Amino acid sequence: MTSIKDRTAFITGGASGIGLALAEVFAGAGASVVIADVEALALERAELHLQAQGASVLALQLDVTDRAAFAAAREAAIERFGAVHLLFNNAGVNVPGPLDQVSYDDWDWVMGVNLGGVVNGVTTFLPELIRHGDGAHIVNTASVGGLVGMRGLGIYNASKFGVVGLSEALRADMMTHGVGVSVLCPGVVATALTTSERNRPAALGGDAGSQASTTDQPSEQTSEQADAAPAAGMSPLSLALLVLEAVEADQFFISSHPEFRSLVAQRNDAVIASFGGSADPDAVAAMSALIEPF
Repeated sequence: MTSIKDRTAFITGGASGIGLALAEVFAGAGASVVIADVEALALERAELHLQAQGASVLALQLDVTDRAAFAAAREAAIERFGAVHLLFNNAGVNVPGPLDQVSYDDWDWVMGVNLGGVVNGVTTFLPELIRHGDGAHIVNTASVGGLVGMRGLGIYNASKFGVVGLSEALRADMMTHGVGVSVLCPGVVATALTTSERNRPAALGGDAGSQASTTDQPSEQTSEQADAAPAAGMSPLSLALLVLEAVEADQFFISSHPEFRSLVAQRNDAVIASFGGSADPDAVAAMSALIEPF
């Protein structure tokens, strides 16, 4: 997608962090933006912030695990702006800890948001992105934790490896439909991911008194938690600018933190080294037909 001007971007997790930065950057490039987020108060503040910058914005409260709500959000975006051209499946949460110390509720919550939310976004929006024929692009937020496993991040790794694999298959499937695909794999970014428990539903082990998804009205305290981004890490705006460049260049992998280059290379080298024997050329040709080259 060489031009962002006059396109419409739908962004989950759009009320703070990377999502809000994406909304700022893409609105600045001429797009209308739909920001969808589970936190009502943060969403209201983000909408006012974007409007003050001159953005054409629609704010929608959305739990990305709710498929019916996702479909309703899609229709609201189309009703307001006529079409959706850019989809950012960005909402994400985390429960750190070694895998012998996590629960089924931990697994269900993180996988439901991080991977299930991407599945729901892709499935909900693909007909629309193909329908209008104006060109479209999907950016799925994974992580460098989707390229290499890390101690104490097993659930997060599983969800983000899933997003990377889904995105690679989606890229191959969409080549003939004029829909570009990118997967965003950042390292540490100055966001409130470490306080994502504030949005955990009571049914999955969260504190019912402070859950946006349960009460629909997050407290001032939960909004302050969202604002308490870590001091270390890349700024979300810097990352969003890299995403804009990647979308315009139709770049698949968006890897923003070079300190992980050698670590990811070491893993990839280990995978290559593990293949033994010689391959049947016919089998190679058959398998190659399933994979879009990079």
